[in-house]
Amino acid sequence: MIKLTETQTIILTAGAQRPDNIAMPLPKGLAGAAAKMAVNRMIERGWLQEIDASSSRGEPLWRETGDGNGTTLVVTDAGLLAIGIEPVVVKAVVAIRKNATEVAEVTKPNPRAGTKQAMLIAMLQALEGATMEEIVAATQWQPHTARGAMSGALGKKQGLIVTSAKEGDGARVYRINPGLG
Repeated sequence: MIKLTETQTIILTAGAQRPDNIAMPLPKGLAGAAAKMAVNRMIERGWLQEIDASSSRGEPLWRETGDGNGTTLVVTDAGLLAIGIEPVVVKAVVAIRKNATEVAEVTKPNPRAGTKQAMLIAMLQALEGATMEEIVAATQWQPHTARGAMSGALGKKQGLIVTSAKEGDGARVYRINPGLG
């Protein structure tokens, strides 16, 4: 039988009771170097696994990765077995996360050819970009509608990054940089 410390038992038991087997937050009073040492030992033994945290689901962070994202801790099959629980749930959660990521990549919307949105994207992807006056003339939209389309339809829904900069003549030029969009 596996010998667990009281802290390890508390972390694994609490994580097993949470919907996604998330081991966070750690018990009160466990912080700093002591938390890091306890978690690292549990990761080494295969009882916890560090995974990317989903900010959209509000998952608590174990640590920040420096790129604006972070990781959280999940109780593994071995961790569940260590406290006497069958590890069916962890496998299901991992499969769901993997499928959700694949579906999100596959379902990225593409504009239909010949639409104003497709025209806007083509204008913004051109090397010279487009000014607001050019966008308004081509689409027959009001400036606020064009800005909303760049922010909402292109930025939020399609994940394209629209940049703007004032050029030498003082006109603001909007672009979708090939490496960003």
